[in-house]
Amino acid sequence: MENIALVSIVVIIVVGIFSQWLAWRIQWPSIVIMSIAGLLLGPVLGLFNPQEALGSLYSPLISLAVAIILFEGSSSLDVREISGVSKSVFRIVTFGAFFAWIGGTLAAHFIAGLSLEISFIIGGLFIVTGPTVILPLLRNAKLKPRTAAVLKWEGIIVDPFGPLLALFAYEIIKVLTTDSLHANYLFHFFLSAIIAVILGYVIGMLVSLMISKGVFPEYLKTPIIISFLLLCFTVAEVIMHETGMLAVTVMGLTIGRTKHYVSSIGHDVSHFVENISVLLTSTIFILLTASLTRETIAEMFTWPIIGFVLVMLFIVRPLSIWLSTIGTELANSEKLLIGWIAPRGIVALSVSGYFAAILLNDGHEGAAMLTALTFALVFITVCAHGFSLRPIAKALKLANDTAPGVLLVGANSFSIALADYLQKMNLPVLISDSSATQLQPAVNKKIPVYHGQILAEHSEYEVDLTPYETILSLTGDAAFNVLVSQSYAPKFGHNHTFTLISRSYKQEGSNKIPFAGKGHLLFQEGAVFTELNKKINTGYTIQELPLDLKGKIEKEQLPEDIIPLFIKKKNDTIQLITLRTKITLDDGDQLVVLQKEKS
Repeated sequence: MENIALVSIVVIIVVGIFSQWLAWRIQWPSIVIMSIAGLLLGPVLGLFNPQEALGSLYSPLISLAVAIILFEGSSSLDVREISGVSKSVFRIVTFGAFFAWIGGTLAAHFIAGLSLEISFIIGGLFIVTGPTVILPLLRNAKLKPRTAAVLKWEGIIVDPFGPLLALFAYEIIKVLTTDSLHANYLFHFFLSAIIAVILGYVIGMLVSLMISKGVFPEYLKTPIIISFLLLCFTVAEVIMHETGMLAVTVMGLTIGRTKHYVSSIGHDVSHFVENISVLLTSTIFILLTASLTRETIAEMFTWPIIGFVLVMLFIVRPLSIWLSTIGTELANSEKLLIGWIAPRGIVALSVSGYFAAILLNDGHEGAAMLTALTFALVFITVCAHGFSLRPIAKALKLANDTAPGVLLVGANSFSIALADYLQKMNLPVLISDSSATQLQPAVNKKIPVYHGQILAEHSEYEVDLTPYETILSLTGDAAFNVLVSQSYAPKFGHNHTFTLISRSYKQEGSNKIPFAGKGHLLFQEGAVFTELNKKINTGYTIQELPLDLKGKIEKEQLPEDIIPLFIKKKNDTIQLITLRTKITLDDGDQLVVLQKEKS
């Protein structure tokens, strides 16, 4: 039994992570690949059933994983993200959720054929569009910040309230249908929900206070935050089932707010929790889909269930968004996109199983179809929205569809010349610097600039980074360049973060350069900050090398006194030259260099 559980856990984790990798390679929504992988492992090939293998640990593992994912999402929220659309977000998470509840209830009763009691309960649950599905889709789609912020906030805020609404509906049904229960039974529900909110807030403030006072050493901060998170969730669940998600969401919101004042709750904690969240999202989808039975899969394709899903997709969701956003800041195109995108995920799947069990115990035979109904809604919405979000967003001009751009940190003669050349290639560019004087030559050339400190936290909300895939640190300060690279590597990716060699590196010798950093140090040994700027100021220009070269190019084959900068690919993208990369030209490629302007 131990070996079965061990193998199951390892297989689930490995398949989940490699599903995410495969999705990245083929540019598919990761949730679709994970769902397919789980179905293949479980009901299709019958290799194993995680629910049977893990036994009593199955539900607690899913619950704890959902708690961490919700915490990660809520702690990353910042009010500055919804500047200009706060009214829309408020309307969607209140009136929009209510309209979706009523619409879902009517659809479940009249289309799926469920009793009005079960429909009232499940309608509350189906308002969720959680972070486990929304956030991966937003990462792939590269929406404009305003639209992405609305979808992100809706998913994270509504996610814990879906189960609570379903639980509230269940409590009302019990009071109305059971003579021995009275209205004071509902008082326990509301009291427990209030206690969960207070608990999340108190623990969040307590953790922030202790960290600000230096109670914990640096290496223990993240484990201690995770421990308090799990404690918060468990205590709330003990008080009343399904309030744990509300408690950890409030805890995350509290810590997310206080980390603006407590600087030691920084990027390391956020990145660790984000990585754990990605791992858990992969694991849970494999767990849930692999645990389905073939009978459940077959039941998904019955007309009542398909009809219910179609009504939820094309009537309930669009109508709830349009009604709730009347008179708000959103444009019609934004309403149209948001009204279409509402994928359901882990919370809907896991919580519907809980309600199916208790409703069957209460004698509601129709609850047997809840699992098939929920998975049909989850899988169809994930596929439909996952594959359509990017194309629809591009058609509505709500996505960045330009070629991958370049963010250049540091305004100087060389960086401005490089940005000017890239802009003429029709690549989006942005130069960031804290000095208005240094930026003025770029402004004169009509190059987009950001006047501010790129490392400051507020810069994330003042600069739209979605058009930019690559970041270049081009200042004369070696320490600042390294800090920029370290800070932005998680956002841009290790292979899209580059640093210019400074004078200090040249003086100290290349052996002093860390091995991991050499691969991302730009150009060549002599191409230091001062030398590049000197050349630009003495008549050198950036231009294509007029030589017909192909294959691997050795330095000896190039003319003297030139510095190779990047390869201009035939699809008009660029491949930067670094200390460690060999220059290789394919058909149609051009080598762009810094060389003396011919008189």
